[in-house]
Amino acid sequence: MTNEEDDDIKYGRRHCRKLMELVIATWGRSSPFEPIQAPLLFYPPSYGEHKYAIPTDRSSCSSPVLFSDYGMVVDEIHNLCKNSSAFLPALRYLLGKGDTFGGNFGTQKRLSYFNLSNNSKKVPCGFLKKFPVSNSDQIAMKSCNGVVVVSAIFNDHDKIRQPVGLGSKTIESVCFFMFVDDITLRGLHYHKLIPQNSSDYKIGVWRIAKVASNKLYENPAMNGVIPKYLVHRLFPNSKFSIWIDAKLQLMVDPLLLIHSLVVSTNADMAISKHPYYIHTMEEAMATARWKKWLDVDALTRQMETYCENGMQPWTPDKLPYTTDVPDSALILRKHGLRSNLFSCLLFNELEAFNPRDQLGFAFVRDQMNPKMKLNMFEVEVFEQIVVEYRHNLKKFGNIEAAKPKRKKRAERSHEYFFSNGGSSSGCQKYLLEMWGESHI
Repeated sequence: MTNEEDDDIKYGRRHCRKLMELVIATWGRSSPFEPIQAPLLFYPPSYGEHKYAIPTDRSSCSSPVLFSDYGMVVDEIHNLCKNSSAFLPALRYLLGKGDTFGGNFGTQKRLSYFNLSNNSKKVPCGFLKKFPVSNSDQIAMKSCNGVVVVSAIFNDHDKIRQPVGLGSKTIESVCFFMFVDDITLRGLHYHKLIPQNSSDYKIGVWRIAKVASNKLYENPAMNGVIPKYLVHRLFPNSKFSIWIDAKLQLMVDPLLLIHSLVVSTNADMAISKHPYYIHTMEEAMATARWKKWLDVDALTRQMETYCENGMQPWTPDKLPYTTDVPDSALILRKHGLRSNLFSCLLFNELEAFNPRDQLGFAFVRDQMNPKMKLNMFEVEVFEQIVVEYRHNLKKFGNIEAAKPKRKKRAERSHEYFFSNGGSSSGCQKYLLEMWGESHI
């Protein structure tokens, strides 16, 4: 083990202990329910689930999240989930068959669904092809009628980590689902985390649902977008959900988080602000600069499409929305009409362009009607409720990750995004407003 690895492990453990103490302190001594202290699972040493924790920049939190008594939270969320009228009216979905899972609609067709002034319109929201999981997983997904926590690992990109600080009632009432593909499943077999002769898998609190991803999208990241944004369709009877990227470890009980960040703020969705950017174009530039998406020409077309159809840089006029760029690694939702509509519309944009969800986030949020009630919490809150780890640095054994076909090299580099918005750019006005005319 290198010194760097050892330091990362020690840092991760110190950070986990610090956060665990914080979580326990929030429960209130009057609560009859104590957080579970014992590890939910003992991993084999070869798996290294706590390697490569990413340090945070902040040693303290000036915007702490306040949690109510756990017993009270359990009762309130339970009663909310029994009250179906609190989640009405229900969004109606376009049914049928398509060449792709989402239908791959053109720009004007997608935009025609943004204004839902009446609830008679059926909205495209994926599932124009079957989502390929087992019948037993489908039955289990439909049986989740309260809160569900969802994550996904495709192409063996991350490790499965157990949440910390769960209450006994949470274990009993909350569904935890991890979607994986065959490559990831082989890695779990290799580490002996699951038996090879079983069709139903569970690792700690996580139910492992295998997805036949070869029947969906070629890009593993796009397959991960399905459970990330269409969680309300995968779990049609659930009332609240938490999406957590597999690079994160949840450090606070999900019921406490839902109550504090969604229920108490009367929000449709809660999501962290981005630590650096507030304008969509800034995120697009970073996406090209750091080669997070190699087809810069396609990024350019996406931004020009949005600019030509009303995308504006962030200004105080957009308040109460405090930024245009989220950190979408953690998303908490109430499954009502507004958040479901947003999720459907954004999924359609991701299929049309690329799975970089931060690029279409503000465009969909600002253009959709009815407007969504959004709680965009501070980055320091995000850093206190999760621990972030690096993606898998290497594969083990004979596991080989699938390599998506490389797209042709883009004709334009990321420098294009810094141009003065010449005659070929539909974003000249956006750039002028974002940077100021003198800068350009």
